[in-house]
Parts: sequence; structure tokens; C-alpha cells
Amino acid sequence: MHSTWGCGCYSQRSLKSFKNPYDGGSTPKRALPTTRRVKCVRASSRNGYFPADGIADLIDGKAQSGPDLSVTHFSGLKLPNPFVIGSGPPGTNYQVMKKAFDEGWGAVIAKTVSLDSSKVINVTPRYARMKASDKKEVIGWENIELISDRPLEVMLEEFKRLKQEYPDRILIASIMEEYNKAAWEELIERCEDTGVDAFEINFSCPHGMPERRMGMAMGQDCELLEEVCGWINAKASIPVWAKMTPNITDITAPARTALAAGCEGVAAINTITSVMGINLDTLRPEPSVEGYSTPGGYSSKAVKPIALAKVMSIAQLIGSEYEGAKDLSAIGGVETGRDAAEFILLGANSVQVCTGVMLHGYPLVKQLCGGLQAFMGQHGFSSIEKFRGASLPYFTTHHELVRMQREAVAAKKRARTGLSGDDKWSGDGFVREAESMVAN
Repeated sequence: MHSTWGCGCYSQRSLKSFKNPYDGGSTPKRALPTTRRVKCVRASSRNGYFPADGIADLIDGKAQSGPDLSVTHFSGLKLPNPFVIGSGPPGTNYQVMKKAFDEGWGAVIAKTVSLDSSKVINVTPRYARMKASDKKEVIGWENIELISDRPLEVMLEEFKRLKQEYPDRILIASIMEEYNKAAWEELIERCEDTGVDAFEINFSCPHGMPERRMGMAMGQDCELLEEVCGWINAKASIPVWAKMTPNITDITAPARTALAAGCEGVAAINTITSVMGINLDTLRPEPSVEGYSTPGGYSSKAVKPIALAKVMSIAQLIGSEYEGAKDLSAIGGVETGRDAAEFILLGANSVQVCTGVMLHGYPLVKQLCGGLQAFMGQHGFSSIEKFRGASLPYFTTHHELVRMQREAVAAKKRARTGLSGDDKWSGDGFVREAESMVAN
């Protein structure tokens, strides 16, 4: 019952002539507006950041100079920048969510809540790290943490307080329940009453209470997912994102099910089921609790290639079946603005960060915005929409790669062959034509 972290082929086209496959729109359940000055604080420049990219000056999350970072999701959610606090420890209470808004994050997704927090009992230690060969840089992070252990009533009061203090900022409630229609309906109603702007449904936590068919156990069962998404979307009057698990053969199957059942968008990916390692001195697994452990969720930069592949597959689905008009919030190993650019190039509207905040702190958002703006300036992009989805058309099947390469080789061979007959010789190009048929 993990606190969600941060879950058709196109023909080749020139990037210059690229027409965004996500152009379009939809009627929002609710749209929103933004005014609070934020002091610019320099974020960490370790772990592969690009110091030359600069630090963005943000007011209420909006960049005060440079390319426009604002995004509008198809569900109507308007963010001053695409960087979202992913559900987990960085959104666990009022103090930390307030800090996120003050630093300039585009939106905050709170730690996952359910009706009964009494069954949530965390252990310590509950994290384990994988470091690079220099023993300094963290490249992988495992957690065995559960969803919020705070009473729902307390979390709801804090949601309400945050929306009163930051009425124009986006606060999203992450929710999870058992296979119980009444429980889902009650949780949705009580959260909506606080004024939250959207829901992210946790169908993807890789550990906790699979016996109750919660989290990943629900997200891996498309028949169950269809029914539960139906309950949720019949009750909710604000946008709903379904958070997908990568622990499945084909992530487009549950994504397609959730979207068809009425969800306005998909968030992907949640953490990957993992065992961080075995301590070769004690012979016990890590993280070790009283000498024992349990498989957990893997995150941080090592998962980015896997996340990119999953996001690409979902983006292709949204492009081919919804003409791009569904929300896609990407998650997985984002620590720099350039990491985020890769996900946006695949079609993501927004990018979530969770483990990155735990490693580098909330001021990281200024580094992320600065890095993304530097990338945009490098290519002459004035807004996110100018390049969102631009790399998606360049993915195809292996069979198609073989065909294209054969055609390219054949074309080069024909070019080397030279003239096809004696009647093709010309006086003006005689030397060049002769050279085209020389073998050495």
C-alpha cells in the first residue's frame, strides 16, 4: 500500500514540419486561474545538473523571464509550470505541501489517503539506496513505505487550509480504497468538499495490502479496474487521473481501460517492484527490519529509461485513440529540466517528481524550470506546446526499421551504380557521371 511516488505507429516526419498529434480539446469538469512572490533560491548542482542552464525566477510558480513554461491539461487544469510534486513523502502534510507551493512547484499531489488510516503502520528503516561506483551519486532508491498513516480527517482539514491559502494553485488528492463502491464514493465526496482540484487514483502501489485488492493488485486487473473507474467517474465532478503500475506486461491495457471508463488522464509510472540487495556482511536483505525485509518500489534516475518506454506506449495510445486529447502526467527518475524535456517530447503534459525532492529538496523546482528553459532556448521553442510530442512520431516497429534500412541501402546502391544506359550520358556532367561508376 505504497504512497505513490514521484505510474499506433506514426510515419517519419521532419521536426520542423511537426504537427502536434495532441492538438484538440475537451470540456473540463472544472478549470482554474494564479499571485504570491517566491524568493529565488539556488538548487543543488550535483548529480549531472547543468549549472549553465540557470535557475528560474518564479512567482507563484510562473517563470518571470524566458520561454513560457505554463501548461493547460485537456481536463482544464492550468499549471504555471509542468513540474508536479509526486504523491509520497514530499506531500505528506500541510507544512511540506505549503513549502512546495512557496518554492514554486506547478502543482502538488498529496500522499495517498484512504478512509481508515489505522491499518497503515510503517516500519523503519523503510528506504534503501543504490549508489554509483563513486559511492556518492544516488542512482536508485527503494521504499517499502505505505500510504498516509495520518487520520483522514486531519488530511482533509489540511487540504481545505491549503486551498484557502493558495486558491489559485493546483492541489490534487491521491486516493486509494478497497473493492468497495460505497467506500470509494465516500472518500471522493469528502475530498471534493475540501476544494481539491483533481484526483489521482492510486492503482499502482507495488506492495502493502494485495490481499485486499488495493493498489497494484487492482491496477493489474482490467476487469476490476473498469468497474472501479466507473464508480469513481460517476461520482467525481473534478478531473480524475489513473496512476498506472509498470509491473505489468502491457501498460496500455489498463491505461486504455481507465480512459474508456471516463478518466480524464493517466499518470505513469509508479515504482517498480524490487529487492534492493543483500548485505554481504550480514547476509540479510535491505532495508532490513529486525533482520527481515519485503519487496518494495524502485525509483530514482535508474528507472527513467523504463518510464520513458511506458510513457511512450501510453502516449501512442492517447494519440491514436483520443487524438491526443487526454492528460498524461509522466513520472520516473526526473532530476533535471532536461530529463523532463524527454518526457514532454514523448507527449507528457506535466512531469512529476518525488524521489528527486527527497534527494535535493523543494528548491529543486527552480533548477528544473531553468534547465527546461535552457533546452527550449537551445531549440527556439517559445512554449511547452511547441515541442510536446515532437519525438513520438519517430518510434515504430522493428519490422518497419528493417524495411526502412533496406530501402536506404538500396537507394545508396542505386546511387553508386550510376547511369542506367548509354543514352543517359551528358556533355556537361560527363566527368561527374563517369566518377559515379568508379568502384575504387
